[in-house]
Amino acid sequence: MFFNDDHNDIRALAREFAEKELAPIANEIDQNDEVPQRIYDLMAEMGFFGLKIPEEYGGLGLDTRSYVCVMEEICKKSIAASLVMSSCNSLSTAPMLLAGTEEQKQKYIPKIASGEEFMAFGLTEPGAGSDAASMTTRAVEDGDSYILNGRKCFITGAPFAQNTVIFAKTSPEKGAKGITSFIVDMSLPGVSVGKHEDKMGLRGVATSDVVLEDVRVPKDCILGEIDRGFITAMKTLNTGRIGVSCQGIGVAQGAMDEAVPYMKERKQFGQRLADFQGLRFLMADCEARLNAARLSVYNAAYMMDMKEDATKAASMAKYFATETGLDIVSKCLQMFGGYGYVKEYPIERMYRDARVLTIFEGTSQVQQIVIAGELFGR
Repeated sequence: MFFNDDHNDIRALAREFAEKELAPIANEIDQNDEVPQRIYDLMAEMGFFGLKIPEEYGGLGLDTRSYVCVMEEICKKSIAASLVMSSCNSLSTAPMLLAGTEEQKQKYIPKIASGEEFMAFGLTEPGAGSDAASMTTRAVEDGDSYILNGRKCFITGAPFAQNTVIFAKTSPEKGAKGITSFIVDMSLPGVSVGKHEDKMGLRGVATSDVVLEDVRVPKDCILGEIDRGFITAMKTLNTGRIGVSCQGIGVAQGAMDEAVPYMKERKQFGQRLADFQGLRFLMADCEARLNAARLSVYNAAYMMDMKEDATKAASMAKYFATETGLDIVSKCLQMFGGYGYVKEYPIERMYRDARVLTIFEGTSQVQQIVIAGELFGR
């Protein structure tokens, strides 16, 4: 129902790349806190940065299910390696595809699709995480420009981004209905980035604050309509949530791929771990729930491809796949005993990487709010 031969072909391509290029260096990426440029170059060459981007803007023009296939395979080996690719196909380009002018699309998107440039997504603030509408970043009209002041935090790729989509209040009295999105050149006077956050997991891609101090942004860098930016942000997050849900099922499958062979070899009390009925049933439960989570992700992707409203489906996929994925990775680590707590084993890294999935791009509690809103009305 969900996939055809083209989807299976690109999944096979991504699997080969992940097993050959990512698996051998996944722990090294984590330890060095850096994805080698060689990996990005290969991903760009394979078209992974432009999977969902229309061909007229330099992408492959593939559907959401193709994106899911690639993300899932890469995340089995290294979620960190998926972050830039995921952003290029969602947070970096979706705002422009949703609300940008043709000139903006032609100017920015082809360079993102080719891997030549990266565009960050600046929504979260120190005091406005889940409650994004309470942001304090301001944009004040001044002639043919807007002057921006504020601070964004936890911005993936900010230290190496050439541009960032910044959301700021142009009509503070209107709340969420007074937010506008801007394309901000990171080289403009008054733009700076904070320290590279030393994260628990997802190490390999720099994350930092973006600080705006009297930054003059030309009006031709307004993205969409004045005071309509929050709608753009929320629609963008639907796509972003699909990506995070892929990370959930990918890392869970990666953990299962580590645990099952280990349990077949490891012996305690005179028999293999795989021979203990209690442990067999525990892993059977993990397998069943993983497949249920996978189907929820595939369903949301299919709905997007069919141009249906996938708001609830995307939130359900993000909520279920990340909560389930985290629990599965935790149970798989338990199978390793003390060895699971040692950095030599990939399962230790997977556990740390999985922890953030229930937090970023909308916490599990925010997803419950969205789902309930779709059920009962807002």
